[in-house]
Amino acid sequence: MSETQEQQPGNTESVLKSVGQILLDAVSRFAGEDSIAMRYRDPSTGEWIGLGWDDLLQRVHEAAAGLVSLGVDHGDRVAILSNSRLEWAVTDLAILSIGAITVPIYQSNTPDEVHFVLDNSGACLVLAEDREQLGKIHEVRTRLPHLRHAVLMDGRVKIEDFLVSWSRLLERGSNLLLREPSAIRHRVERVEPSDVATFVYTSGTTGRPKGVILTHGAISFELRALRSAIQADQRDETLLFLPMAHIFARVGFFCFLELGYTVCFAESIERLMGNLPEIRPTFVFSVPRIYEKIYDKILAGVRSGTRIERQIFAFALWVGRAKSRRLQQGRWIPPHLDMAFQVAELLVFNKLKKAFGGEVRFFISGGAPLSREIAEFFHAAGMTILEGYGLTETTAASHLNRLDAYRFGTVGQLLPGVEARIAPDGEILLRGPNILQGYYKRPEDTAQALEPDGWFHTGDIGVIDEDGFLKITDRKKDLIVTSAGKNIAPQNLENHIKTDPFISQVMVYGDKRNYLVALVTLDTDQVRGYAQHKGLADEGVDLDDHAALCAHPLIVDKINRCIAEKNKALASYETIKKVTITDKEFEVGEELTPTMKVRRKVVTEKYWDQLDRLYG
Repeated sequence: MSETQEQQPGNTESVLKSVGQILLDAVSRFAGEDSIAMRYRDPSTGEWIGLGWDDLLQRVHEAAAGLVSLGVDHGDRVAILSNSRLEWAVTDLAILSIGAITVPIYQSNTPDEVHFVLDNSGACLVLAEDREQLGKIHEVRTRLPHLRHAVLMDGRVKIEDFLVSWSRLLERGSNLLLREPSAIRHRVERVEPSDVATFVYTSGTTGRPKGVILTHGAISFELRALRSAIQADQRDETLLFLPMAHIFARVGFFCFLELGYTVCFAESIERLMGNLPEIRPTFVFSVPRIYEKIYDKILAGVRSGTRIERQIFAFALWVGRAKSRRLQQGRWIPPHLDMAFQVAELLVFNKLKKAFGGEVRFFISGGAPLSREIAEFFHAAGMTILEGYGLTETTAASHLNRLDAYRFGTVGQLLPGVEARIAPDGEILLRGPNILQGYYKRPEDTAQALEPDGWFHTGDIGVIDEDGFLKITDRKKDLIVTSAGKNIAPQNLENHIKTDPFISQVMVYGDKRNYLVALVTLDTDQVRGYAQHKGLADEGVDLDDHAALCAHPLIVDKINRCIAEKNKALASYETIKKVTITDKEFEVGEELTPTMKVRRKVVTEKYWDQLDRLYG
């Protein structure tokens, strides 16, 4: 497809609704004796509790009425500072049902970052998950004149004034509904699709985050567009563990209102691998880093196995890839290959599937680029990862691979009702009802991103093939131009390098320089295991001292050899000439965004001396 050719939208329903109305419609469609809307783990008993659709609606309306009793009105901003959990979801639906505006805040944010979002949005109320998150609010409260109340999800509150407990919020709401049974339904009816639903603050890879303004109509449109793309229904169940402050997780949650599947809330990201076999989800939303870590763990296990175990794995992978190639090409699977794959499943792949609960039909990947190598590995094992593309500004997905139409290395085809075109400089432009209304209090940024005729500048570079599949090549601002004039997309190189199990994160650097270098962080478990295998403990090296291990000549040599191996698949101008290893892994909220993307500006500034020395 030429760089100026447009992708035309497909068909979609034109009737848009408020989120509160979508919830009411979902309850009327899906409520039943055995129908479960959500599951969560009771921390006191350890039991997984199912919440029916009718019970969910009652709890949402109680929370909504509780907010009304605290003075929250149509258009008021209400912030949520919490990990993903049942109360997060209920509160979000409650806020939207009364026409207020949800302002999510990442639980990993610092007090200064929390203050910025609360102050910039003008939030009148904030819900805090626990005492730790509440402490951030107390630290900045005196500088927030608009903030009238805080609600504590976990924990008791002795004296209620500024602070109210979650149970007390629901109690206040229940009392209001006893007096006015239709109080919330009347408010739902007054919310228009054009009303603002949420300010979603970008995670901020550079500078202060911007508040993306999304309407009820944008969310409604997105859910209808995804209804045909995500092949799930009431028989399905997903485990939600990503932060709902991110639009990808939030829309993945909202989709249950259209498709009727059950949403289960993981206890935490640390408990994910324990929760998966307990819930046995049929599909999962995740960011690429989760697939990368599982892939690394599998390869590490293979390397540490016996010779016969390595040979069995190699056979299974060879068979799986042979079947995968035919499936991707739409070709017939001969009986002998199908039989060989069944043997491979029995010997190898079923163990991998059981780690996810054994029932997963597909994965959806978003939030960052997925390595094609990892997508093809999972497909060879009989599990399909469907990569999508979108931004906060596009209410999550604009493109998505589907089970009946996928192409690895791409982010899929357009969702119905969305338009896309490639600008002359390669930038992807999008237009549709899912596009942001603007950036809150940032008119200059809004004018720069949105053209008068509705086209949104994504900042991503990409190409669209003859079948309408979009391939992202890099971020426009991230492109490296070497001193020799070569244009290089660092994300492609970084994804390629990160497939090595020893490397957890990597940032390629070299703008206006004569060659590329890389800053890498190492996987703690992989490095410790390698050091133990090489007998470094016998030399007096502390295997628990990650910084010391990263500086050890044996480890440095290993990483240089890993990079040299990766360089073999690259053009000469793309190869990494020198590497520096950090003494610790990157952390979310510091070097990484909440979706585990590298904050290039932060990393470059923090490690400038090390990077600059590579050119000395």
